[in-house]
Amino acid sequence: MKSITMDRSAEVQPRIEHREGPVARTIEQQTAKLPSDTFLWAAMGSMGLSLVTQMAGKQKFSNFVGLWVPTFLMFGLYNKMVKLQGSDGA
Repeated sequence: MKSITMDRSAEVQPRIEHREGPVARTIEQQTAKLPSDTFLWAAMGSMGLSLVTQMAGKQKFSNFVGLWVPTFLMFGLYNKMVKLQGSDGA
């Protein structure tokens, strides 16, 4: 049986109009230095802070902090995708 291997050099590069700009590339290079679980811990921390402020009777602030959770989780997913696939998907 023949083994099928993927040759990365044969991959098609994204067209020039689909490539990342210098600002996005710089941000991705800096955030790629963070461990992936940083965003998970930030989300869990905001859940805890939201719970504590809810119990303290500060409902509006608690709701505000609770809304950070999905944002941190999406930042974490984006960070993981950039680490695995690169900023241009190549």
